[in-house]
Amino acid sequence: MRVRAAVPEDAEAIAAIHVRAWQVAYADVFPAERLAGLDARGRARWWREGLETGDWSVLVTEDVTGFVGFGPSREAEGEGEIYSIYVAPERWGTGRGRVLMERALEELRAQGFAAATLWVLEDNPRARRFYEAAGWELDGAAKADEFLGTVVYEVRYRISLRRRTGGSTR
Repeated sequence: MRVRAAVPEDAEAIAAIHVRAWQVAYADVFPAERLAGLDARGRARWWREGLETGDWSVLVTEDVTGFVGFGPSREAEGEGEIYSIYVAPERWGTGRGRVLMERALEELRAQGFAAATLWVLEDNPRARRFYEAAGWELDGAAKADEFLGTVVYEVRYRISLRRRTGGSTR
């Protein structure tokens, strides 16, 4: 499966994935009417602006059925962060998320980051299993936030980007 840098023309597809993934993944977290009201057109404008300005890095699968956004940590200087990773629900379990995550971590490593973090809803067992299978570990940080009029709790995961060889770290 090929992965490439996203371009502004991918904004509509990225927004559609973003909205559909939220509607399916968070059906038990947020009210149905709030999820149904998510606006893919508004998100497409937001994605297009970000891709045009290059404010963050985004990779997509060649068929634009998944994406990952990443860059410098918003909290810790010298660390990277996965801002978002979503795959179209009909493509879950096909390896797209794994490939996107691997490529994003390679990019962060190439940019010189020794570690990366990501935030995930505490009540998102599918995503948490995905991150843990990829080697991410809870680091103890948690926070409350509000999305779609609902207070939710997020937990932070961390991963070392140092390559291991023969039991040592380079």
